[in-house]
Amino acid sequence: MNREKISELSHAGHPINSPLDDESVERLLHRTLDRGDERVLDLGCGEAAWLLRALAAHPTVTAEGVDNSAQYLAKAQKEAAELGVEQRLALHQQDAAEFVSPRPFDAVLSIGATHAFGGLLPTLDAAQKHLAPGGRVLVGDAYWEREPTVAAREMLGEYEDLATTVDRVVGHGWTPVFGHISTRQELDHFEWCWTGSLAAWALNHPEDPDSAEILTVASDHRSQWLHTYRDSFGFFTLVLRRTSE
Repeated sequence: MNREKISELSHAGHPINSPLDDESVERLLHRTLDRGDERVLDLGCGEAAWLLRALAAHPTVTAEGVDNSAQYLAKAQKEAAELGVEQRLALHQQDAAEFVSPRPFDAVLSIGATHAFGGLLPTLDAAQKHLAPGGRVLVGDAYWEREPTVAAREMLGEYEDLATTVDRVVGHGWTPVFGHISTRQELDHFEWCWTGSLAAWALNHPEDPDSAEILTVASDHRSQWLHTYRDSFGFFTLVLRRTSE
């Protein structure tokens, strides 16, 4: 099964590929783009949902997105044209960790993509290389809301609790100027959309050769979520500035 196909289908009902609702996304972008005319970079942009929302809300913002998926970037380009913002959006198909720009950015985003850099702090190091003085980083990642099971750690990775995570960020030279902790409703809504969109597609397309496999993927993911990590997994999004330039 093509992983990009699964990803596209699973996000059909939740265009932001992270557990945040529309109001949370709007607040975070407002705090990140406080002037409204910034140059914005998204490292690991996927379908560029964050950038498209920023461009639609701010007519003088310009943006660049980096992702290694041609399929995601093609969809982003199409949606940018439909919104009439394609002239202010540049998309780059390459590894986000290898992206180089001749000009710095006022804001750098990386939400749910820290795996591309090897973790949260390496992601901040990568963002800093692109950041103009006084700029802001918008980063989103997981944390353990409560002590996870061994199975949850093995499945999702070695995260820390929220306080420890923020302490590490501050110790690495960053100061949070805003933040959001995904609510239980946001977390559950994201998972139900992910599994439900896949399951609905499979049930609606029983003749498709991928139908049975997609239904199995939805069922397996739902079981892992409910039985393994739902009670311990959390997600935070922080707006950060360098403590000293």
